[in-house]
Formats: sequence, structure tokens, C-alpha cells
Amino acid sequence: MTTASTTLRGVLVAFVGYAVFAFSDASIKALHGAVPSFQIAFTGAVLSLSALPFIKGRGDSWLDIFATTNRPLWMARFAAGATGSIASIIAFTKLPMAEAFCLLFLLPSVVTILSVIFLKEDVRWQRWAAVIVGFLGVLVVLRPGFRELSVGHLAATIGAVSAAVAIVILRALGPAEKRLSLYGASLLGTLAVSGVLMLSEIVVPSPQQWIFLAGYGLLGAAGNVMLMTAARLAPATLVATPQYSQMIWAIGFGYLFFNDHVDLPMALGIVLIICSGLLTLIRERKRHVPLPAAVASGDAQSPLATTPAEGDAQAPAR
Repeated sequence: MTTASTTLRGVLVAFVGYAVFAFSDASIKALHGAVPSFQIAFTGAVLSLSALPFIKGRGDSWLDIFATTNRPLWMARFAAGATGSIASIIAFTKLPMAEAFCLLFLLPSVVTILSVIFLKEDVRWQRWAAVIVGFLGVLVVLRPGFRELSVGHLAATIGAVSAAVAIVILRALGPAEKRLSLYGASLLGTLAVSGVLMLSEIVVPSPQQWIFLAGYGLLGAAGNVMLMTAARLAPATLVATPQYSQMIWAIGFGYLFFNDHVDLPMALGIVLIICSGLLTLIRERKRHVPLPAAVASGDAQSPLATTPAEGDAQAPAR
């Protein structure tokens, strides 16, 4: 098979993977808050265990889930994973899907800022311009002072920052850290934190709610596996670009199933945020700085899925 056809396969698999993530996020919205967010996060984390056999590399031990080369950073990823998962679930529960995605798509801009602060990366004016465009897009969507903001907006912002922290930790740890350990940190964090917090309020889901809970957890795991496959077939930047198709799914799901509507200011803000993310990806590609692909999902593991494991074959970057 030629390199071009292999790359095309990788991009197509990425499109499918991001669609699967969108269906997973829609499953959260479909619960309409009837199941507490902490319980959704815990159930999703339990079901996400199904992805572990696909993440475990040859020669890895299951105990590598707990192993790390840097325990403080591992614990930071533990906390960021739990915070990001719970906050994203609250955001999708409280906000229209497109609006939640708008705030979560701030992640590349937040990664740029945190990379300067903690990784001392040299960021040129082009990336700062992309950051400014992204924040302008969010201001256009939110229109502070002209509309009421809610806990959902705060949760989406926290979700974006938490995911950005997890990505910066991923970069700081470097390729020596096993993917099983990185995945395990976020997964165990979500299991532990949401498992404790949900004890204050547990509901027994109806059969239909169990279907949506299973959809959230299992589709999230399937999306991770698909993005890992895509990352082995195509360059990371090409796998990253289709993530913005999630916004199309969000608008479609919102309109068809949740009675959401996108007005002109929100549409303009969405365009600005997507342009910001694409400018960042283009700049990262030129400078050969890896940016994990998925930036918006209730599944906190999606950025890790597109980070090839050590020894994985990759398509050559163009």
C-alpha cells in the first residue's frame, strides 16, 4: 500500500473516531441531568477500561498503569484527568452542545500559554495571534454583559484548562513514559475522585439511561482506539485537523434532538475559534512541535490516543 493511501486511511479513521466521540458526548446530553455528573464520570471510566488491552504495548506489564518516571507529574495528570472529565460532563449537561464545544476548543490556546510558562517554549507572534483570535471567538460566543453565564460555562472552561494541563504534562514527561501509565493516571484519577464524590447522590438509571451511559463510556473507548489507529497511519497534524468536524456533529445533534439553535454571533465565534485552532496546528506542524489531536470530548483520554507509542510505525510527516 502506498504512503498516500495509508495516510488517507488514517485521516478517514480519524474522521470516524471524532464522530464516535461526538456520539459519546451526545449520550451525556441525552441524559438531561437525570444521572448525577459524578456518577456518569465513574460509569464512563469503568467502561473505558475496555480500551486498556489496545493501549497495552508489547512487553508492558499491567502494573505499568501505576509506574512512572516522575510521580509528581503523574499525580498532576491523575488530578487533571479527573477534573477534566467531570467538568466536561457538567458542561455538556448544562450547555447546548455547540456552545460547550466552543469553550472546549480553547484548548490549543491554553496549551500555548501553559507551554510558555512551564515548558519555556519559544512562541512566535503567529501562535500568539492564534491565541488572541481564539479568545475573541469565545467572547463573541459568550457575549459577557449581554447574556447570563452559568455553571456550564465555568465547567467548560475548567475542562479546557484541565485538558491543556494534561497535554503539557504529556510533553514534559516525554516519550520515555509508557502510554499505559499516562492513560492509567487519568483513568484512575477519574475512577477515584468521581467514585468518592458520587457517594453523596446515587440514582438507579432506567434501562434507557443505561443505554446512554454505555454509549458514553464504550463509544469514548472506541474513539480512543480509532484515534490511536489513525495516529499510526497518518502524521499527527493530519489526524488533528478532522477534530473540527465535531462542531458539525454538535450543531446537528443540538438542532435535531435537543432543540438547540445557533445564532449569527455564535456562528461567527465558532468560525473564529476554529480558525484559531487551525492556525495553531499549522504553526505546530511547521515547527515540528507535536500537538495531541483531540481537544474536545467528555473523554479525557482523547489527546493521549493520538500520541503514538514508542516503537509505533508512523507515516512520514509532510
